[in-house]
Amino acid sequence: MVTGLRSTMVKKKNQTTNNIGLKKIEDTHLSIQLSLDGFSFCIVDLIRKEIGNVTHYKFTAPSDTPQNHLKNVEEVFKIEPLLQKSYSSVNVSHVNALSSVVPKALFNENLLPDYLKFSHKIFKNDFITYDEIENHDIVNVYIPFVNINNYLIDRFGSFDYMHFSTVFIKNLLDTYKFSERPHLFVMVDNGHFEILAIANNQMLLYNSFEYTTKEDFIYYVLFTAEQLHFNPNSMELVFLGKTVKDDEIYDMAYTYVKNVSFLENRNPHQLIHHLTDEEQRKFFTLLHQY
Repeated sequence: MVTGLRSTMVKKKNQTTNNIGLKKIEDTHLSIQLSLDGFSFCIVDLIRKEIGNVTHYKFTAPSDTPQNHLKNVEEVFKIEPLLQKSYSSVNVSHVNALSSVVPKALFNENLLPDYLKFSHKIFKNDFITYDEIENHDIVNVYIPFVNINNYLIDRFGSFDYMHFSTVFIKNLLDTYKFSERPHLFVMVDNGHFEILAIANNQMLLYNSFEYTTKEDFIYYVLFTAEQLHFNPNSMELVFLGKTVKDDEIYDMAYTYVKNVSFLENRNPHQLIHHLTDEEQRKFFTLLHQY
């Protein structure tokens, strides 16, 4: 259920009101996910290994400038009581397309702009950083929302941050690296999707595409498969994100790819009360970033 708030800048959608007790600050962790169109968070009980309070705010005012994006985030903090509390640890993931994956053997920390400049518009004063994806010899170079990070430092004092695709890539590689059949994982969002290819015990590709129609979507998927020499009759196409069975994206994919499925949820933490499989796929990176 989407309910309007006093502010015209955000709308709140509670995926679950499964409250975790916050009497002991040292026992709780806060995970936040930031995008240009919304703000999500959940709370982890570190003792019981449970995830609760999964909450999403949708921005109704555009985050068309860094200043407006910050205003939207500030509004969420103003109206959300759980964000007024203290936590033993906080981590934040940044959702944008401004990232590029580099093999660790080819990575040079002094060349960060070079990894982005051919596929993204960057500016001289952009702050560029990177995540090392543990156990997979991959480095993810990206531009975070710097002004939001600065605001969060004032709120929490210290926190860890990463690009959301780091969570996406690491979790799927950890689980599917040794699968015998080639896999394309597609994480669908509003107007864009991320695609990850895994085969032969390694990641072959990660990319982000914008799309408007289902025809756009399937074109990019099939073009990616063709470039990787993946056979649509034998590869696995696995959905996560904002896709459900029998919607137009799913139906279009099923027309051209023989093996289409949804990601099986394997979160090591228990989810208090019940998030549907659809909701777990939608919030996959948030629920796995701790």
